[in-house]
Amino acid sequence: MVLIGTRSGGRAKLETPVPVDVVNIAKASATTGRLDLTDILNYAAPSFNYNKQSGSDGADHVELGTLRGLGPDQTLVLINGKRRHQTAFVSVFGTRGRGNSGTDLSSIPTSAIDRVEILRDGASAQYGSDAIAGVINLVLKRNINQLTVNAGYAGYYDPAFNTRNAVAQGQYPHGGAIDGNAVTLDANYGLAIGKHNGFINFSANYANNGKTYRQTHDTAYANPKSLPLNTVRRANGDGSANSIDLFFNSEIPLASTRTTFYSFGGYSRKNSDDYAFTRNFSGSSNRFPTDASGNIIQVPGIINPTADGDYYFNPIIQTHNTDASLAMGFKGVLGKDVDWDLSNTLGNNSFHFYGDKTFNASLGAGKTHFDDGGPQFLQNTTNLNFNKHIGSIFDGLNIGAGAEYRYERYKIIAGEPDSYSNYNEDKATGSQGFPGYQPSDAVNAHRTVEGVYLDLEADVTKKWLIDFANRLEHYSDFGYNFNTKFATRYKITDNFNLRGSVGTGFRAPSLQQINYSSSYTNVQGGVISEVKIAPNYSPITKAAGIPTLKQEKSTNAGIGFTYKPIPELSITTDAYLIKVKDRVVLSGQFSADDDTLDPNFTAALTALHVTAAQFFANAVNTTNKGLDVVIEYNKTVGYNRFRLLFTGNFQNMKIDKINYPPKLSTTDDLKQIFLSDREQKFILASAPPQKLSLNPEYGYKKFTVGTRFTYFGKIVLLGYGQNFDGLNPQVPLDKTGQIVPDQYNYTGKVVSDLYFTYKLSKVAHVSIGSDNIFNLHPELGVVQGAKANYAFNNEPGGPFDPVQMGQNGRRLYVRVGFNF
Repeated sequence: MVLIGTRSGGRAKLETPVPVDVVNIAKASATTGRLDLTDILNYAAPSFNYNKQSGSDGADHVELGTLRGLGPDQTLVLINGKRRHQTAFVSVFGTRGRGNSGTDLSSIPTSAIDRVEILRDGASAQYGSDAIAGVINLVLKRNINQLTVNAGYAGYYDPAFNTRNAVAQGQYPHGGAIDGNAVTLDANYGLAIGKHNGFINFSANYANNGKTYRQTHDTAYANPKSLPLNTVRRANGDGSANSIDLFFNSEIPLASTRTTFYSFGGYSRKNSDDYAFTRNFSGSSNRFPTDASGNIIQVPGIINPTADGDYYFNPIIQTHNTDASLAMGFKGVLGKDVDWDLSNTLGNNSFHFYGDKTFNASLGAGKTHFDDGGPQFLQNTTNLNFNKHIGSIFDGLNIGAGAEYRYERYKIIAGEPDSYSNYNEDKATGSQGFPGYQPSDAVNAHRTVEGVYLDLEADVTKKWLIDFANRLEHYSDFGYNFNTKFATRYKITDNFNLRGSVGTGFRAPSLQQINYSSSYTNVQGGVISEVKIAPNYSPITKAAGIPTLKQEKSTNAGIGFTYKPIPELSITTDAYLIKVKDRVVLSGQFSADDDTLDPNFTAALTALHVTAAQFFANAVNTTNKGLDVVIEYNKTVGYNRFRLLFTGNFQNMKIDKINYPPKLSTTDDLKQIFLSDREQKFILASAPPQKLSLNPEYGYKKFTVGTRFTYFGKIVLLGYGQNFDGLNPQVPLDKTGQIVPDQYNYTGKVVSDLYFTYKLSKVAHVSIGSDNIFNLHPELGVVQGAKANYAFNNEPGGPFDPVQMGQNGRRLYVRVGFNF
């Protein structure tokens, strides 16, 4: 039974009018070394996609997934059916989710989750903003009098790219032969309350993850698997993190009434530590502390000498990601059969940055740790819902109606002055790696949202179900929005159902996108510069001709079928079409030296001591077309258990139109800067064109063995090009000088996992296995014939972009679980 997508109390998974995936988190997490919920879902749900970013400021420290190829903020996340707040973080780097915020699923402990329901259909008319791609509902555990404890270890064994084995010894930091070592411990326990099935369930997770270090081993040009020495980002890999997550879920029926009090919420804190791009003295001496004669001031443990006489340091970006939430409500029955539910859900996320083992070169060498400030986001949602089932109309009619009031607040807290100030005009401004937020970036913005909805769900006959939903919302910052949705399911036979839907959707531009402001250090092709992201209301933004942000609007349609030819086998197939108008993305960088721009705009940039600026804008209209297939077979014969699961997503996205602001469309170059071919490839790479997974599993008595084969289709991205500006990116071949596209072809790959589980006793079980057992990586992100001069010309400055299975290779793990 699934709860998402219906207000009638739940329906069987194969009888819903729209597709819903149900993922058993306990089972999914027991057969993988992947730790975060986002990463687990990436291999468990067909159209959910996620890649770990690296070298991307805060994107290294937060896990944002996508659904059906759209952005992270175009999927609504619920917990127990209540809206979950988003992270305060905004992604400004990386191939997926650039310019988006989203919901960080890793802040919710997996030990607290019974199952995840993924509604793969537009649902703005049912649930409001952000549900263009679909809805993810996390259903929390309710069990009592059972203590569950799980402990695990995982580490990456990657002899192919671990820098410990690199030829360029002394040039790259590294760990051991197995790196990215992770230790996890979680527990769950529930208590009964009262005599009427009341309960409170507690969960706790602790995780400690080590860094990974990845480069090609060989620097010889003739070797096709080699790249030159990476002086752009010597410390390339995933950052380290330690986290603690606490959560609870409770329901308490009130004695002698038909009313139940419920509550859930939690607290999480994740401290992360990751390397930024390298600063080399030979190329950027103004970013190093020097004495009066210009000689480098060597700081042991931070500044490192190289064998060829250079010096470098790798700034570290640290984050403290703190999340807290609390939902409380009452639900019950009015009269004979009117269900009601009144709730309030409060959530707050704080994402604070620190610079470590770095310098503000204009300040000198005495200070190496900086408080860079950071954003905060608070959301409070109040809901009142009513449901009434009328059995005398058709074969049953459910009427759902309700109202919602939401308050949102977004803040940016400035860093300490030393993190952003300049004390010497001959030196670079602010702390290297991540300059602090400035007082001019600080903001305290808020808005309110009011909404009402009406949902009619009717079993017209025993075979025919229809659902008709409508929602009207008003935003204090841009006005009204109305959406509608129609869905239906018809039972051709008892085991074959046709289903389909059509509707409209919307996503309000987030407060983060409207108000985000920062000055950051950008590295393109080894060239370091300061870039300003100006908020939407800024005079700089208006001088550039960027219009006020407005809501994204969508139309979506889906059609599919479910088929259960025998009790052990189920098949679902669903095709979809999603058209989105006015998608909010982050523009390219407009230079202060460009004399084709408005003089007021370039003068403002010069006054800020930045070389370029970029903006959030309703830049593109897109169309997504796709097909989801899920085939599941379960059979038990005596002590033998057979399971086969196939999931597949085939999708294609195209950009229908680019919405150029008039001031930024006067030349072809300005159009390219606004949204270059390179940036368009990032949008189109939100999901691979195919993602297929085959998971056969066999069990005998206490023993289970399984494999999982996941195919990631080809992805094409572009580099920055020979001018390091990303505009019409081309590079000359090293031997002939022929100009070719700076294009990286990440060909399709199959990742193979292997796992074993054994029940040691009534209370204990163990799981061992390997994810990516054959140690596959994406293709190298380089034009093979142009790698001598144009390697590492990509977003993370490493051997690969964050695509497909990621860069870390084979992961080994062991887990031990206890149930008392």
